[in-house]
Amino acid sequence: MDDRIQLQYGCPAYIEGVGTSYGYVPSLGAGIAYCALFGLSMIVHTVQFTWKRQWWASVFSVGCLVEVIGWAGRTWSAKCPYNTTAFLMQISTLIIAPTFFTAGIYILLGRFIQVLGRESSFLKPNLYLWIFCTCDIISLVVQAVGGGMASGEANKIGGDTATGTHIMVAGIVFQLFSITIFVFCAVDFIRRTMRNHLLQSVTGSVIPLFAAMILSIVCIYIRSIYPVFHCARRRYNEFVSLEFT
Repeated sequence: MDDRIQLQYGCPAYIEGVGTSYGYVPSLGAGIAYCALFGLSMIVHTVQFTWKRQWWASVFSVGCLVEVIGWAGRTWSAKCPYNTTAFLMQISTLIIAPTFFTAGIYILLGRFIQVLGRESSFLKPNLYLWIFCTCDIISLVVQAVGGGMASGEANKIGGDTATGTHIMVAGIVFQLFSITIFVFCAVDFIRRTMRNHLLQSVTGSVIPLFAAMILSIVCIYIRSIYPVFHCARRRYNEFVSLEFT
């Protein structure tokens, strides 16, 4: 028992043949790189929204901060692969962090609709945030419940992680479904904007932001698709042992 406690709360190096909570040892280089990238992005976003007094954009800084905490946990785990605190620190934050980015995109799309006119969207601007943020929160709760159940069973001898994994998959699939609906709404917005030549009425500085929003939507959608195929094909222990977060 003392050895187990030392493994979980101390900082021993990886021991050949003794598995970690990850199923592997996280990459130290990736942890440091992502901490630096998200940290720099957080600083840039903070300066921008403070300088421009666009306080709604603070969600991007918060998302970057949560990512930094998560990747700091993975960096910690690279040196202390058995430490329970480091594992929980990264898994809880890296699941939540993308929600702040999607919330920012929902708000940004609503702002574009306000600028370009109501004819650019079939939904009212404020509905994007309320509808899709609610879906994100529901998805996170379902994933947390399923992940907690599966994790508890995984720590038992002969434990069955199937039920928890199925619940977690349901949460991930629901999130993918809601983001798919949002993507359709975004595509319709882009189609209406291009068809009616609405961008011609705005200043040139808006065009790069418009392009960045489209790229962000594509990246977030790809990130949402990837875990579904892996999680649907694997049990909990196999799923959490994939380093793709």
